[in-house]
Amino acid sequence: MTGFDPAQHRMCEPSYFEDLEVGQTFYINSRTQTDALFAAFQLASGDNHPIHYDEEYCKRHGHRGLLAHGLQVMAQTAAGAGIFPHVVGEALVAFIEASAKFKGPVYAGDTLYPQLEITEKKAGRTTGTVTCRATVHNQDGDLVLEGEHKYLIRKRHPEAKT
Repeated sequence: MTGFDPAQHRMCEPSYFEDLEVGQTFYINSRTQTDALFAAFQLASGDNHPIHYDEEYCKRHGHRGLLAHGLQVMAQTAAGAGIFPHVVGEALVAFIEASAKFKGPVYAGDTLYPQLEITEKKAGRTTGTVTCRATVHNQDGDLVLEGEHKYLIRKRHPEAKT
């Protein structure tokens, strides 16, 4: 017996509600929106509008190429693709809300740079709600998505009034 405890096998010690700070930023790895990602999202979503798979249709409607599904762009803000869920670890109770405004087009071949930034904390008795601004920029620095995520996070010390 080595004394190995699988429960201790994690990237870092968990941060609880009290440990998180407004302004704290969590980067999510960049990803180029390939034709394969477009096809996979089309298959998963069932969205078969030609704006997402017919290049000639796109050009006739003023686009330079295939236009990404809005939800495909929003999916790039999934916290699990970055370090946030590792930082909060078992203190994470739930992902409770998401919203998005689509600010610009995303085309096949664009590289997207998502991030989450804590903008608000609201304490409850044993947990707190953490609101994050979700943004996605493209390779040209253009903001293509802006929204919010809300997470329910356990308190380390439920009696604290943070």
